[in-house]
Amino acid sequence: MKLTVIGCAGSFAGPASPASCYLVQAEQGGRLWSILLDMGNGSLGALQRHLDPCAVDAVFVTHLHPDHCLDLTGFYVYRKYHPGGPCTHRVPVYAPAGAEDRIHAAYEGIDADGMNAQLDFRVVGEGSVVEVGPFRLTTHAMNHPVETYGYRVEAGGSVLAFTGDTDTCPGLLTLAAHADLLLTDCAFVDGRDPLPDIHLSGSRAAAAAVAAGAKRLMLTHIPAWNDPQVCRAQAAAVWPGEVELAAPDANYVI
Repeated sequence: MKLTVIGCAGSFAGPASPASCYLVQAEQGGRLWSILLDMGNGSLGALQRHLDPCAVDAVFVTHLHPDHCLDLTGFYVYRKYHPGGPCTHRVPVYAPAGAEDRIHAAYEGIDADGMNAQLDFRVVGEGSVVEVGPFRLTTHAMNHPVETYGYRVEAGGSVLAFTGDTDTCPGLLTLAAHADLLLTDCAFVDGRDPLPDIHLSGSRAAAAAVAAGAKRLMLTHIPAWNDPQVCRAQAAAVWPGEVELAAPDANYVI
């Protein structure tokens, strides 16, 4: 698998990065398959540096906060109204219940048929399993104030575990078990952010990675007001290997 970070800013788009969006690609049947994990605000613009939005095979949304799903509105506009003609296939959008109504409500004056000519909204829940081309994705419930799922992405014998937003929880260990790469929320800073059940800090993310036997640890969803090196240092105090930081437009092989 190839992972391209489209956006990795936490909670809102930052000066150097859009909000949450990750492009995952793998080959099967003589072609390249492309899926998106989240489509937060600002991500559609950056996505076009890497892929024609009409070439997306599926979108997987962790939860319905704007920094994880709002650019589905622009995605619809691009796919339907491009002067070269609309995209020729409906793209599945896997998301928690209520996503279709939420995204439609964000686009005032939408057509009578909603976005259904371009976006095929499908509901996921705990333990959902979805296969798209070479990918097999399994959902695991995370610990966040709203219904939120992490995605375990498997292809070609490799595993990418993406937490979305979460604090420590049993599902996190199942999600990350022996993953080749754990791409994890790290929005909070130890000693500064005491609220439980919202986000991980570097040390808690690293502790989960160690407990789950993950092979690589990559911190993401770091808000612009955080110093990423502080987050990295707090993780490094627990994680025995290199602590990686997600970087916008960077590519990683899994």
